[in-house]
Amino acid sequence: MSDVTAEHSVILHGHSMAYHDSGTGPALLFIHGITGSQRQWAHLVDRLDDDHRVVVPDLFGHGQSAKPVGDYSLGAHAATLRDLLDHLGIERVTLVGHSLGGGIAMVFLYLFPERVERLVLVASGGLGREVNPILRAATLPAADLVLPVLASGWVRQRITSGGHALGRLGLRPGPDLTEVWQGFTSLADPDTRRAFLATTRAVLDPGGQTVTAHDYLPDSPTRPTMVIWGAKDRMIPATHAIAAQRAIEGCRVELFDGAGHFPHLDDPDRFADLVREFVAEG
Repeated sequence: MSDVTAEHSVILHGHSMAYHDSGTGPALLFIHGITGSQRQWAHLVDRLDDDHRVVVPDLFGHGQSAKPVGDYSLGAHAATLRDLLDHLGIERVTLVGHSLGGGIAMVFLYLFPERVERLVLVASGGLGREVNPILRAATLPAADLVLPVLASGWVRQRITSGGHALGRLGLRPGPDLTEVWQGFTSLADPDTRRAFLATTRAVLDPGGQTVTAHDYLPDSPTRPTMVIWGAKDRMIPATHAIAAQRAIEGCRVELFDGAGHFPHLDDPDRFADLVREFVAEG
């Protein structure tokens, strides 16, 4: 497995962005979700960078990138990724966005259509109102006071199994619990926590997702799009894949039976094969 810790960094908008860049061929830009990082794509690098250029950043506010006070909207993230591509000399790219990253990918297409070859949306945000209560709770006013306590070391040390608590929210054992738990533990860092709250509040309210791609998809240029979803996703329901298929002309949908919110972790070989096949369609 390739190590996609911060092999490279660049100053964008006055702040450091960490990213991995390897391989040659058609460019793939992987965009992680809330509390995620480039680490979540690490297992795919060796599977794809033999015949693709694979770029895997940590978004601002995540991983080893800076956590500045500022704009964490989808448009701001999209503009930063455009600037990263400019720095790398990449003109056009296939975007692969997971969860929040899917929403960023769709806004990127809307803002910079000339830079996008294809779109792969993985359990994407922005396609419906529904989202798990674990994320909706972060938009409540009390979250600013409660989250530092919940994420503190003394509380985490007393939780014998994060899986029990998260499992009650409907998350599957395996990648779902592992990734959500690791994301939660990262919130012990005050800067990461501040960025997390800013990010969630840019796209969510207590009732669910507030930013919907359906508002701007009719005005977006058409690009080949593939939607990948875990059939047992309890973070964002798989029914949103059907909404995407209806809204995006020629959209291809692939459901991973038995997978949850991280289908690329549940079945990485199938995921890599699908991405390679999709890009090769030309």
